[in-house]
Amino acid sequence: MDRVSLLASIPMFESLPPDDLTGLASRLEDVEMSAVAVVFSQGEVGTTMYIIVEGSVEIAIDQGNRRKLVLAQLYPGQYFGELSLLDGGLRSATARAMKPTLALALSRDDFAEFVTNRPHAALRILAEMGEKMRQTNELMSRQVARNVVEEVEEKLTFGQRVADQVAKFGGSWGFILTFAFAMTSWMVVNAIHALAWDPYPYILLNLCLSTVAALQAPVIMMSQNRQAAKDKLLAQNDFQVNLKNELGIEAILRGQAEILQRVTMLERAQHARIPHAHTPPPA
Repeated sequence: MDRVSLLASIPMFESLPPDDLTGLASRLEDVEMSAVAVVFSQGEVGTTMYIIVEGSVEIAIDQGNRRKLVLAQLYPGQYFGELSLLDGGLRSATARAMKPTLALALSRDDFAEFVTNRPHAALRILAEMGEKMRQTNELMSRQVARNVVEEVEEKLTFGQRVADQVAKFGGSWGFILTFAFAMTSWMVVNAIHALAWDPYPYILLNLCLSTVAALQAPVIMMSQNRQAAKDKLLAQNDFQVNLKNELGIEAILRGQAEILQRVTMLERAQHARIPHAHTPPPA
């Protein structure tokens, strides 16, 4: 695939006319990466966008203690680091080549010169970035509940489901009223000496109550521990999604402000170069 076609396949540039795509493609530079080579690290200042021609690249977030959260595995035709073209801010993740990789690099300086000379192209790119941001936010908001809540529910065993139902019933008014009725009936019947099988002080009743309490407590704790683990997973997932969206939105807004400022300055410069028409003096 030639460079122009590769750029046209990227959502960020797909709305550009052929002339703009050709001009932008001429600014791309070949970059070769060895296997397991770090393209850029989380926290570095971003200056370049990359388009993969051959190989694959992993995008991950460092979570400390030698742990990482893999966000994406990218292959030929895909791109990464595009936010650096807009704001030149810090990288929000680490990119690492998983095998020998060939990529095309577009620096922020070349991109800034391109959009400064072609303000109409800058507006098209802004529109595409805004649409991508809306789609990403909608997709991520739908995935949170499915990935955490529904996935955990599908993996519950039969015993765990029984424990949840026992805990649910044990914390309801139905359990309290049923248990109160059973105890009252037990004591009333045993108060009649002719029918008594557990006369006062109701030793058998106390044994039953102790047994029920001893069995019910660990079952409820099992359900509570599982709910706490589910809440923790949900909170972690929400944090990851919110952090990623916040970084992306902040970078895009800064980029929009910078590009619009460049476009305004260019329009003012062009307006200043246009000679104003002078009205002829009266005869």
